[in-house]
Amino acid sequence: MTITAQIIKSKAEDSDKKASSLEDILASRGVLTPQQLNFIKNEAKRRQESAEKILSQMSWVNNEQLAQAKADIIGVPYVAPDQQPISPEVLAFLPEEVAKRFIVIPIAKEGETLSVAMVDPLDLQVLEFIEKKSGFSVRPYIATADSITRAIAEQYTRGLSFEVGEALKEAAPSIASAFIPESSVSGVIGEAPVARIVSTLLEYGIKVRASDIHIEPLENETRIRYRIDGILHEKLILPRRIHDAIVSRIKILGNMKIDEKRLPQDARFNFKVGQEEIDLRLSTMPTAYGEKVVMRLLKKTGGVPTLPELGLRGNALHNLEQNILRPHGIILICGPTGSGKTTSLYSILSKLNSTKVNIMTLEDPVEYQVPGVNQVQINTQAGLTFASGLRSFLRQDPNIIMVGEIRDTETTDLAIQASLTGHLVFSTIHTNNATGALPRLLDMHAEPYLIASTVTCIVGQRVVRKICNTCKVPKEVSEIVLNQIKETLGKLYSFDPKKPPQLYSGKGCKECNNTGYLGRIGIYEVLVVSEKITRMILARETSQAIGEQAKEEGMITMKQDGFLKVIEGISSIEEVLRVAED
Repeated sequence: MTITAQIIKSKAEDSDKKASSLEDILASRGVLTPQQLNFIKNEAKRRQESAEKILSQMSWVNNEQLAQAKADIIGVPYVAPDQQPISPEVLAFLPEEVAKRFIVIPIAKEGETLSVAMVDPLDLQVLEFIEKKSGFSVRPYIATADSITRAIAEQYTRGLSFEVGEALKEAAPSIASAFIPESSVSGVIGEAPVARIVSTLLEYGIKVRASDIHIEPLENETRIRYRIDGILHEKLILPRRIHDAIVSRIKILGNMKIDEKRLPQDARFNFKVGQEEIDLRLSTMPTAYGEKVVMRLLKKTGGVPTLPELGLRGNALHNLEQNILRPHGIILICGPTGSGKTTSLYSILSKLNSTKVNIMTLEDPVEYQVPGVNQVQINTQAGLTFASGLRSFLRQDPNIIMVGEIRDTETTDLAIQASLTGHLVFSTIHTNNATGALPRLLDMHAEPYLIASTVTCIVGQRVVRKICNTCKVPKEVSEIVLNQIKETLGKLYSFDPKKPPQLYSGKGCKECNNTGYLGRIGIYEVLVVSEKITRMILARETSQAIGEQAKEEGMITMKQDGFLKVIEGISSIEEVLRVAED
């Protein structure tokens, strides 16, 4: 056992050096003060106990700092296995039962050497057992017990690595031999192992509520990332050799051209898991190392959420509901890509949908299918654009028109004309807040008097992650944060000096995939175009001036709405500042 022998020899050499004691290393890194260092040394002599035991009792250092110092002493690298994806092929070399029993996890394999994260890398019995069980020589790394336990819980039991690992074992020989003639690829990807890998990736995406799955070719491997609650998480690393087979399998499902690898392609197909049916939008893009695939997952079951479920409430909800009941006018939803604008529009349309009105939508693409609504997907190649479609809509006797996005002068003019002729028009526009929509329309050469007479309501929105209820814990709040909340909310919230508001955070658990967040909610600002604001539009006032007037008239800004949700324990202040900071 050469590697273990080297470690023991290294430890013996290092222990001879006076400066290599655990407490000395921690003091040299500034973790322990000189007074704490003297206390530890004296207590260790007095009690005849190890410095490590006394350090653990005093809680002066955390487990990570302790493990990093021990790594220096014994000459073994430190690693945090819960902070990195581990290939399913590597995990397959050590069963989950063994990993849990000894608190170890394999993290990488190079040639005939298996790298393993352990709490005690000098435990010879465990090292010998792992070598016998895996059939490889072991290179130990030191890690904290918490980090290893979290990695085991996430990597083994998430239902992804094991399934993919098993499929890879079957797939590897056939794929390796079948890549030579291009014509034979289609036969290979129809085989069970690769089909099962793709199916597992999709099932896991549904299980963790992912909105997108990214399959990205890198130089030596393929990376799988899932967008969960708006944040991308790297979940899996696959061997580079099976990338083309996986892409081809996905292309077959979407009826794409398998042999076309130089141009981007788009497609869609349905996927069913149990009672849940998912509509998948596929997009392929040629990159330097191969084709990247992004799959957008859209639930067909479950229905469209209501406005209160999205996070609208109070005055904002009342003002929006009042304006959507008007027979004509333009209502705009603002925000960057991925801020939930389309979902808000669908929610509004579902509320207005009845047999008494003709609702027509022009979308790119149609994301959710709403029964009873006439939904049209734009087709630029065939000449069906937002502008040409909107022109044809007016001959279809609509009551309510939804245009996916106002992005040019022609669409702006047609939307204004539709509103002036007695139609209720909904659309989205890419601006940072509600007040920014008015100057944006002016930039698209819309006349101020037309904007003032047609635009009735503008909604600005973002989405923030909700704190996981399973692992929600109270959080200490600094005076700086409290002052920031007070300054932002002003008269909206009355603070009791004796009892400051209790904020919360998520510890991280199995339910939320150790992120501390589960699900998302919207934060909104609803600007109603009043008489004063109408006059300001005609005078071409700045968006800042219009915003100040809207606040005077009772508009709650997105940041204020977010901070109110923080005080209620729905989200965290970090989340609100991440998406709504000016």
